[in-house]
Amino acid sequence: MDTITLNNIRVYAYHGCLPEETKIGSDYRVDLSVKANLNLSAESDVLADTVDYVHLNKIVKEEMCQPSKLLEHVAKRILDRIFSELDLVKASSVKVAKLNPPLGGDVEDVNITLSRTRD
Repeated sequence: MDTITLNNIRVYAYHGCLPEETKIGSDYRVDLSVKANLNLSAESDVLADTVDYVHLNKIVKEEMCQPSKLLEHVAKRILDRIFSELDLVKASSVKVAKLNPPLGGDVEDVNITLSRTRD
C-alpha cells in the first residue's frame, strides 16, 4: 500500500468547549495521510488515477470550518468524508492540533490522531 501525506495544513477555526474558543477562534494544524494503491497513477501519469491531494486539502478546510467542541469530532468528520468521496483510499490517519491551547500554561499544542481503514 502506498501513502500520500499532507503535512502542516494551517487553519484558523472555532473549536472548543469554552464559549470564548468558539467566539475568538484559534490556530490549528492538520496532518493527513491516506493509503491507496498508486501503481496505476505511477504508470499512467493521469490525475484521475490517483487520490487528488487538492481534494484532500479541500475536505480538511471545509470540515475545519464547522465548529465542534472536540477535536475528535472534527477528525472523524474529515475521515468520514475521505472514505465517502475517495474510493481509492483504503486507510487514512488524521492529526488535528490546537496551537497554543488555553490551558493556563505554556503548551505548544494539544492534538489528537484518529486512524481508520475501509471496511
